[in-house]
Amino acid sequence: MNQLIISISGFGVILCLLGYWVGVFIKKKMKHPVFNPLLIAVVLVILFLFMFDIDYALFRDNSEQLSYLLTPATVSLAIPLSRQIQLLRKNYKAVLIGCFSGVAASFLCILGFCLIFQISYTEYATLLPKSITTAFGMGVSGELGGMVNVTIAAIIVSGIIGNVFAEAICKIARINSPIAKGIGIGCAAHAIGTSKVMEMGETEGAVSGLALIVSGILTVILAPVFAGCYG
Repeated sequence: MNQLIISISGFGVILCLLGYWVGVFIKKKMKHPVFNPLLIAVVLVILFLFMFDIDYALFRDNSEQLSYLLTPATVSLAIPLSRQIQLLRKNYKAVLIGCFSGVAASFLCILGFCLIFQISYTEYATLLPKSITTAFGMGVSGELGGMVNVTIAAIIVSGIIGNVFAEAICKIARINSPIAKGIGIGCAAHAIGTSKVMEMGETEGAVSGLALIVSGILTVILAPVFAGCYG
């Protein structure tokens, strides 16, 4: 099977797209947030690699074209931002304070978790950027000495959890403000969570897009400081 992958250009990309297509199909049929297309695609791809004993490094190299789309996909979030620019100007203080609080809370939780379970610095650095979009997280993890591949997995898991449970959490916590929803979900669940917020409304989506960018920048700035707190 490994030889088949080598012989077919873009096999990994095709496999990922097929997995996501199946996920979208299941989501439309089941109509429940737990059936997240990205989660289903990840599970299907893992099962395929396991069943046919495909080397992960070979699959990764064969599907690296998808990685090139991460940055333009993040930049495209500027479209809803531009439509809500006046609203964002009026609420910039809430966005900045909310994002700073979210990033700090994430760092403190990871620090506490790692201290309690005596996790190594490498694993600590790996988990620090778990709540920001992959385009930012890969660079932060690599610079701090973390395991980039594990960081990517942690980012995806964080995003999927936010995508699946964000709406329910907002209802339980009685969070009704579009601004608050956008800031909270964008800060905690980055681009994957933002895709869910856009289903709630354009205002929520615009604020969430801004929040994930601001959170990413704050993480890049503050991560080295928190990394130095662990030793």
